[in-house]
Amino acid sequence: MIATLTEITREQFDVDIELYYATTHNVTGKSIYFNSRCYLRQEAADCLNSAISHAATLGLKLKLWDAFRPVEAQRVLWNAFPGSDYVSDPDTGRCPHCRGVAIDLTLIDRTSGTELEMGTGFDDFEEAAWHLNESVCLEARRNRLLLAGLMHTAGFEKFDYEWWHYQLPDCERFPILTDQEAGTQLMSAQ
Repeated sequence: MIATLTEITREQFDVDIELYYATTHNVTGKSIYFNSRCYLRQEAADCLNSAISHAATLGLKLKLWDAFRPVEAQRVLWNAFPGSDYVSDPDTGRCPHCRGVAIDLTLIDRTSGTELEMGTGFDDFEEAAWHLNESVCLEARRNRLLLAGLMHTAGFEKFDYEWWHYQLPDCERFPILTDQEAGTQLMSAQ
């Protein structure tokens, strides 16, 4: 049985999409998705739409780096970083991306497309990436709080150790999905 996931496209959702795991420009150094299609469960897609609307009123846009991640892709990440505090074990962890209810993103200027200063890049596994880390510049702290406010207002909760990660509350109520169960065909042929 295929779970119902909503494809998130630039045209329908007015977002920029750059799925890092569909490229070699990620922490593993290899592509772990076969294509760069982006999916979320409908509940998360509805919340995303709300965040998009709020950001637009401020002259901002959301840029998505990751959303639904099949459990097979989570295993690739776990194998690259076993025991990490930043990557969930696909066999025992919460794995909100594998449930289709988590998203990794940043804010960009709506006119120029320039990413706002956030103090670190995506998938930075250092303390500087923590939401409330005071070692990053004031502008980055303000932008992180702005992103957190937009996402919280839309119904997401933050992950304290990654300023870019947001998920629906009580994510465990959604089952973890394989690529086949989701029908997304995101995984690369290994």
